[in-house]
Amino acid sequence: MSQPQPKAFPVSWDQFHRDARALAWRLANSGPFEAIVCITRGGLVPAAIVSRELGTRVIETVCVASYHDYTSQGELRVLKTIAPNLLNLGGEGGKGVLVVDDLVDTGKTARVVRDMLPNAHFATVYAKPLGRPLVDTFVTEVSQDTWIYFPWDMGLAYQAPIAEGHKG
Repeated sequence: MSQPQPKAFPVSWDQFHRDARALAWRLANSGPFEAIVCITRGGLVPAAIVSRELGTRVIETVCVASYHDYTSQGELRVLKTIAPNLLNLGGEGGKGVLVVDDLVDTGKTARVVRDMLPNAHFATVYAKPLGRPLVDTFVTEVSQDTWIYFPWDMGLAYQAPIAEGHKG
């Protein structure tokens, strides 16, 4: 028996911008946030949008590599950690810090960053069931077998109809 194909969920720039703004709306009453830490690279774009909408000017990155061949998660590597002054913000392990990412998938990356900032507020645009318990705020939940194609990973190309992928 063959493995089922992952569901494709292509997201346009317009849709992603709307979803990131929706995330900002949901976060508006959760702050104020003194700083945003975005998980790179996926968190860069939503962090810029959320930062603008919430008026937060201090933006830091934590660089964690987990997708080494684009299609499968591998061993996590922290390539750049968070600046010490943000780790101790509020004297309480990131209190007042908003952590932003595009997606929480299995939760592996979120666990690593949550260990660095245990009291930060974690927000993602999209969440899958395995990672969802690790984030405080998200916009859209997708199934674990869904592969999200973000706009920065795509060019304009033909998309096969959904029915073509379900031929038995």
